Amino acid sequence: MWERFSYYGMRAILILYLTSKVEVGGLHLDVVTAGAIYGIFTSCAYLTSLGGGWVADRFLGQRKAVMLGGAFIAVGNFGMMVPGLTATVVSLTLIAWGTGFLKTNCTTLVGSLYQQGDVRRDAGFSIYYMGINVGAMVAPLVCGYLGQTIHYRWAFLCAACFMIAGLLQFSLTSRYLGTAGLAPSVPPTGQDWSLLRYAGLGLLALAVALAVLKPSISGFADAFGLILLLTTIVTFVALIFFGDFTAVEKRRIQLIFVLFCASALFWSSFEQAGSTLNLFADRSSDNRLLGMAFPSSFYQSLNSLFLLFMAPFFAWLWVRMGDRDPSLPTKFAWGLLLVAAGFVVMAFAANIAGPTGKVGPEWLTFCYFLHSAGELCLSPVGLSAMTKLAPARIGGFMMGVWFLSIAVGNFVGGRVASFYEAFPLPQLFGLVAAFSIVFGLILLLVAKPVARLMGVAKS
Repeated sequence: MWERFSYYGMRAILILYLTSKVEVGGLHLDVVTAGAIYGIFTSCAYLTSLGGGWVADRFLGQRKAVMLGGAFIAVGNFGMMVPGLTATVVSLTLIAWGTGFLKTNCTTLVGSLYQQGDVRRDAGFSIYYMGINVGAMVAPLVCGYLGQTIHYRWAFLCAACFMIAGLLQFSLTSRYLGTAGLAPSVPPTGQDWSLLRYAGLGLLALAVALAVLKPSISGFADAFGLILLLTTIVTFVALIFFGDFTAVEKRRIQLIFVLFCASALFWSSFEQAGSTLNLFADRSSDNRLLGMAFPSSFYQSLNSLFLLFMAPFFAWLWVRMGDRDPSLPTKFAWGLLLVAAGFVVMAFAANIAGPTGKVGPEWLTFCYFLHSAGELCLSPVGLSAMTKLAPARIGGFMMGVWFLSIAVGNFVGGRVASFYEAFPLPQLFGLVAAFSIVFGLILLLVAKPVARLMGVAKS
């Protein structure tokens, strides 16, 4: 809960902090630079889960990894209290790595508490899921209020203190976890130690190069985006053309690639909640309810609130439909169309507001409702799809590939914010909607033949 509090608290106020004037506690960066920083940070928070999970599996065990991740997050939030761009970049790097260590290994810990076939497993993960959404829902309210009405440093201090409290609670009550996560699941080999050393040296060399060369944030973001693209291409080319898989497994990996593209496009739209939609909330929304003003970051709580109420309905719906349960591509298509519908709503809102006007809170509220419905069509279904489609011997790796799609989407979502002041908002929101609509309709048209061809979903 407190790790999600830190992440979603940061997500709610980061771009506002970066673009706010110095006299109110911000860094007063331009939107292009702020969007690049936001995109890199949110992307790295998912990318680092690959390294965090691997280090825990081979060297630390899940419990030590959780403690290390929480410490990184706390130190990073304390560092955010120090003014200046350098301190901010270093602090966000620590928080991203901390998230990678803690988020992944907490999930693994929950699963290791139950034996195979234990009927309590789903209930345990339901409690865990509630903790995630409570933290994500409360964070924008607390951090948003502290940051936007008092001072941003108080929001960062709050997140750091709560993370420390969470670590203390975790440590004091760890006896209830038995032996789960105490030791690495796979003893490290000599090759593992060599890989760890090379990875450490590579990260150190990158840090030194950045310190010496001092590239612009936008230039670094361009390079980072190219690395993400090349990583995606190399991964799927290696799997499809050079992997030692059966014909059926290769067809399933091809389907995973289609779902990967849909997922990346979905998250590139959805994750603008913290970038373009956050800026719209701050600059173009009349943030009053029953005559009382509220901070613009409060909108970030709507997604978790809607999820808490809507998730049981969607879970019931998929079971209720039985043999008529839509195929995987169909559900992904509906996710894309719903997120597009949210941006169609925002295009109308931006047109009504104009360059200097404001619209009521109902526009963003309806947008987040549609986005939350789209998330429930795609996100949990996507996690389930990876476990069904991935060849068993690379199941963990393919889950990492799923997180890579989220990382790509987060990065693109941040970069889109760079165009916030360069394009008329109705046009910008309309273009975002158009991309999701086109891909969603294509996916909807080919859903049945693709599902039958792959032999992995109902027709």
